[in-house]
Amino acid sequence: MNPPVWMARTLTVVPPVAVVAALAWFQWQHAWGIGNVVAETPRFTLTDHFGRTVTEAAFRGRYLLIYFGYTFCPDICPTSLTAIAEVLKQLGPKADKIVPILISFDPGRDTPAALADYVALFGPGFVGLTGTPEQVAAAAAQFGVVYRKVGDGADYVIDHSADIYLVGPDGRYVATFRHGTNVPELAVGIATAMTRVNLTEPPSVPK
Repeated sequence: MNPPVWMARTLTVVPPVAVVAALAWFQWQHAWGIGNVVAETPRFTLTDHFGRTVTEAAFRGRYLLIYFGYTFCPDICPTSLTAIAEVLKQLGPKADKIVPILISFDPGRDTPAALADYVALFGPGFVGLTGTPEQVAAAAAQFGVVYRKVGDGADYVIDHSADIYLVGPDGRYVATFRHGTNVPELAVGIATAMTRVNLTEPPSVPK
């Protein structure tokens, strides 16, 4: 039996180097556990960009839009955080119920002061969190996030998965939005997910 037209076309246009790259990426994902199930009620103990110890309980009553990254990230992180900022604008009043959070993989360079300056670039409501390497690893594991340091010296980078996670006001995981989802689709997805969650009056969020 001949393959479907779409398959035949794919087989004829994909160069060998792309196949090798895709295979390598798949193997890296498998090795690092990308796609792991997110905890039903993700928990963490971290330090916010004011230097205070916080847990997930500090944000009860608000949705959390969580992204894992770091301030020295050359492209993916600022692109994703800019997308989150644009989504919040598109959501209008619904955005008042959401706390956008960056959890940093890089506590050695991302001090509270550095995080404060960085998250302020994306909007006044953004919160930066980090912690000890053990605390960051524990938080990442709650979301099935993987990362690894690449290189030595001051110019190292961190390879990491780059999805965005929505947690409900009751602390329960709601949805994952894959890296590369465009802003309109992300806005619709978040708004749709929010309609399924019963929100009480949000309390004050740490300032």
